[in-house]
Amino acid sequence: MFPEFTLRFARLPERFYLRFDPVPVPEPRLVAFNRPLAEALGFDLDAFEAQGAAQWLSGNRVPQGAEPLAQAYAGHQFGHFNPRLGDGRAVLLGEVTDRQGRLRDIQLKGAGMTPFSRGADGRAPLGPVLREYLISEAMHRLGVPTTRALAAVTSGERLFRRVPEPGGVLTRVAASHLRVGTFQYFAARDDGEAVRMLADMAIERHYPGLLTAEQGESEGERYLGLLEAVADRQASLVAKWMGLGFVHGVMNTDNCTISGETIDYGPCAFMEAYSPTMVFSSIDEQGRYAYRNQPWIAQWNLARLAETLIPLIDDDQESAVAKATEVIKRYEPHYEAEWLAVMRAKLGLEREEEGDRELVEALLEAMQAGRADFTLTFRRLSEAVEQDAPALFELFETGDGLAAWLPRWRERLARESADAGAIAVRMNGVNPLHIPRNHQVERVIAAAVEHADFGPFEVLGEVLADPFVEQPGREEYAQPAPSTERVFRTFCGT
Repeated sequence: MFPEFTLRFARLPERFYLRFDPVPVPEPRLVAFNRPLAEALGFDLDAFEAQGAAQWLSGNRVPQGAEPLAQAYAGHQFGHFNPRLGDGRAVLLGEVTDRQGRLRDIQLKGAGMTPFSRGADGRAPLGPVLREYLISEAMHRLGVPTTRALAAVTSGERLFRRVPEPGGVLTRVAASHLRVGTFQYFAARDDGEAVRMLADMAIERHYPGLLTAEQGESEGERYLGLLEAVADRQASLVAKWMGLGFVHGVMNTDNCTISGETIDYGPCAFMEAYSPTMVFSSIDEQGRYAYRNQPWIAQWNLARLAETLIPLIDDDQESAVAKATEVIKRYEPHYEAEWLAVMRAKLGLEREEEGDRELVEALLEAMQAGRADFTLTFRRLSEAVEQDAPALFELFETGDGLAAWLPRWRERLARESADAGAIAVRMNGVNPLHIPRNHQVERVIAAAVEHADFGPFEVLGEVLADPFVEQPGREEYAQPAPSTERVFRTFCGT
């Protein structure tokens, strides 16, 4: 069933990982399988059979050619450095080459206690498995770079976290699992050779354009180019998060990928009522990873990556620090440009004008004052291109700020080349109607965990697969949570 594994990470020296076979589970059952993704990865779907697939995708059987391992990495967790984290409940089976010729990691998450588990059981509760499956696939459909979910399996075990709940295993697909924390692991051990090997792997896998050196370019400039390329992707990624009202929740350096993909959907959530200080994660007591802080936390994480690359950038440490610092400084204007491009598109603007930032900020201020739903405000703006839309004003507890803002926006739209109809169409192409609303996600998880009913999970997945299109009969999925179901705290599930 599996395509052929390439095992590139497994061919690195063994200090990069620890060999680990998944720990079998008693009664695996396949509850979700992403057939389009499997097809894109080159799986043999003619040989697919659910019961047998559950054995492979739970870790009970190791696919032929795989060499399972737990990757080593470190990380700053809420600003505090832990020199040895690693895959505490995940196992990398290997890499496959998809039908577009791209390498993709195949990883089982919740595969049992590894040498990095630090006393934990290495398992994943079913709820977080289903949450990551839904949200990662929704992010993909929303156009956000992300790890993907190939399958979810129930394990037949009962796990004890906040409350007893069923266990599960997620099959995760990623461009790679190289993280800022992977580089930190070896830099903390003064293992410059390993850092160089990681940098070379990252360049070959994610930034092959850096392999073609320009005349006179030094090796150090290639590694500086790697830092700049990662910074550019992080700037673009976080700008997309901000444009969707997405709050990651745990932006530790071990959750910051070199590929620029979103990874580890733990206590993440989407805002409803707009608030720049919004925090959902139950463990983020100081608000370090609040919505408004995400761009600058990404820059902080990039500075930690830069520290690991200093010896590669220049033999002269002072010169290397100066060069790396300049790259980190350039992140801010790059992010600002990416964010403004995202927000212009959400407002139906294609031309760039001097006052566009102020226009965006004025709308956000009106939304905050009116406690307006983030997603639906931008979606319903397309109904107000030429005249006031009652459905838009209904989202605001107080609409004074919106009423003052709309004429400014329409005046700005008048300088666009497209007509009102075309502007509304392109706005609806970037402003989703359906997102993984927290209460909806909690509902389907409760049905699955408490009643073994996966029907609601499947329906929500279908809705989120088409986020920009109205779906008759499913209007409730676009609505904010009723007051009795609002979710203000989310949990990791580790």
